[in-house]
Amino acid sequence: MPHVAEWKKEEVKELKDMIESHPVVGMADLSDIPAPQLQKMRQSLRGSAKLKMSRKTLMDLALNDSGKSNVEVLIDHMDGQPALIFTDMNPFKLYKILEGSKTPAPAKAGSIAIADIVVPKGDTGFMPGPILGELQKVGIPAKIEKGKIVITEDKTIVAEGEEISRDVASMLTRLDIYPMEVGIDLKAAYEDETVYTSDILFIDEEETISDIQKAYTRALNLSVNAVVFNSASTPVIISKAAGEALNLAFNAEVLTSKTTDLLLAKAYSQMLAVASEASAQNAESVDDELREKLNATAGAAAAQPAEEEKEEEEEEEEEEDNEEDAAAGLGALFG
Repeated sequence: MPHVAEWKKEEVKELKDMIESHPVVGMADLSDIPAPQLQKMRQSLRGSAKLKMSRKTLMDLALNDSGKSNVEVLIDHMDGQPALIFTDMNPFKLYKILEGSKTPAPAKAGSIAIADIVVPKGDTGFMPGPILGELQKVGIPAKIEKGKIVITEDKTIVAEGEEISRDVASMLTRLDIYPMEVGIDLKAAYEDETVYTSDILFIDEEETISDIQKAYTRALNLSVNAVVFNSASTPVIISKAAGEALNLAFNAEVLTSKTTDLLLAKAYSQMLAVASEASAQNAESVDDELREKLNATAGAAAAQPAEEEKEEEEEEEEEEDNEEDAAAGLGALFG
């Protein structure tokens, strides 16, 4: 039996203890993170999560020997330069924190674009020279304008998922375009015998809030129409019932404290309509009092458009006065 170094046994034991003492265990990829930035990320996680790097074989042994059910599935997500993360926070919060800590980084030859890389149009700040040909060589439309090299239109130079060439990577850096991100990639996280992969951990907050609002509205609508009483639906159901009761009483001409004024107003309006029709047929068919009411109603209807027209004229005059005052003020300044 081959001899196993004591430090390896201690390392596996430490990893197992950390796996079993934390409710959430994450598998991360630390590839291409410069040492200074990794140190800053470690500091930002201090107090909320622990980052532990080790050899793949030792992490494999610790995960397989752990007493936690299903935690060994994390081995399947051991990519790049793997590291284990131990925390008490839920996996979704951990993922959000790690994504938020990522910083822009220059493109590297051979890297795969994580999204379309677009070079925007505008002044490059470069003076005319060989760089014009270099821009055109990598597919960036450029020309000389007013003694400067300008990019004439927005150009997608690398599509999402494509490999970045050496020439393109060099040119993007010279243009101060940093299309990559440097940070801790959480590949998967374990909690309560379940492993959540990064595609599950990513949550579009705006879309999620919108979905919750729609679900709430639909649930409220359903409970109101099904007459299911709860803290949200009860006020709406009562208000709806009150409106329907009022409408029923009004149409059935049932006198109540709520309908009396409405019914009297309706009767008065109907009376004036009948009187107007009778007066049109025979002016003597209505008495003087009723005729005065009809004339008053007609006068009010005719006066309304005139008042609106007068208000519009007053507004126009006010605007003209303001313009004259402004002109006078300018004249005083430059006179």
